[in-house]
Amino acid sequence: MSSLQEQLLKAGLTSKDKVNKVNSAKRKQNKINRKHKIEQVDENKLEAEKALAEQAERARQLNQEKNAKAEEKAIVAQIKQLIEVNQQVTGKPVVSFNFSDCGSIKKLEVSNEVHRYLTNGKLAIARFDEQYYLVPPVVAEKIKERSEDYVVLLNDKVEETDEDDPYAEYQIPDDLMW
Repeated sequence: MSSLQEQLLKAGLTSKDKVNKVNSAKRKQNKINRKHKIEQVDENKLEAEKALAEQAERARQLNQEKNAKAEEKAIVAQIKQLIEVNQQVTGKPVVSFNFSDCGSIKKLEVSNEVHRYLTNGKLAIARFDEQYYLVPPVVAEKIKERSEDYVVLLNDKVEETDEDDPYAEYQIPDDLMW
């Protein structure tokens, strides 16, 4: 007998016959279930398993978001380091170099030599924290691999002209100041 049945018997709330009837009914039901291999469905167990699965899914999603944010932070830190380590000086401001950034025209005061380097593709412009930095094209490519949002200007290098080109003597001015 289970302890609850014993307590009910001692308190006089049930009789010995009723307890025996309940026990025999339980035994018969278990015997039938074993014979027909009927598995009793425990709804509480199913709900608990479902809740655990949902909780595991939420935890997995939170971990993915957390990892994505950490990865994004690491990329921004790498870009910042690349810019800070490799930034070039603008020289004594003599000329304004105009370029477009996010649909608006920006101006950067640079020396004549830096202006020539920018137009020939020997220097690039990168933006970080609303400031513009001059970086070598190799560094600009590395930054672009991580995120294209930080490279504002990266001109292709000017290639040497062919000797067979009939228009070689006619230069096309790409470095006009506007």
